[in-house]
Amino acid sequence: MAHLVDPKFRRLVESNLKEFDYIQASTDGRSAAVAVTIVDSGFGPVLSGMAQFKVWQESASLILTRRSSRLRNHAGQWSFPGGRLEQGETPELAALREMREEIGLKVSEENIIGRLDDFVTRSGFIMTPVVCWAGNQKNLEPNPAEVESIHRIPISEFLRDDAPLLDPGDGPHPVLRMPVGDDWIAAPTAAIIYQFREVAVLGKSTRVAHFDQPKFAWS
Repeated sequence: MAHLVDPKFRRLVESNLKEFDYIQASTDGRSAAVAVTIVDSGFGPVLSGMAQFKVWQESASLILTRRSSRLRNHAGQWSFPGGRLEQGETPELAALREMREEIGLKVSEENIIGRLDDFVTRSGFIMTPVVCWAGNQKNLEPNPAEVESIHRIPISEFLRDDAPLLDPGDGPHPVLRMPVGDDWIAAPTAAIIYQFREVAVLGKSTRVAHFDQPKFAWS
């Protein structure tokens, strides 16, 4: 089912997030925040180098990036705009700052519409997903020092019947992946996408913090 970037869909997401009691991590770690941002599908190909989607211009999408291949950590991986909290920052302010720095998108605090559960990564970060509403946005500019490319992926793609994909991990819990086009996205980003789908769109109380990550995402 396709959702449009309109007031009706925003009200649905806000209502579902308001009813959701997100869990903050109780373990120690380096605090970070990511911006899970709802935007229109934009112009041109929705995905570069993957299967193309036929979507309406107003189709609600999530903004994801491919990290720069020059980065020391997690180079080339799928991610949400985000990074470490600076001194005195809340996760909300950090998510907005990082989004501005990485892809040139300015979103006001009034367009923050909720949180998802913290996710503790194998590399020692506590990631706080902050859900934002950006609506119709024409121009997004990748910061070449951090971002290889920007992708607007229709939310309908994350509602596929074959999602999520679960694989055996090195621990007691499976590794979670989310299929997209003919490719896939790995946890932790995939776990956040899956919880966004379950909680914000479908109104469920699905938890994802227990899912593992593939080894290439550990460091």
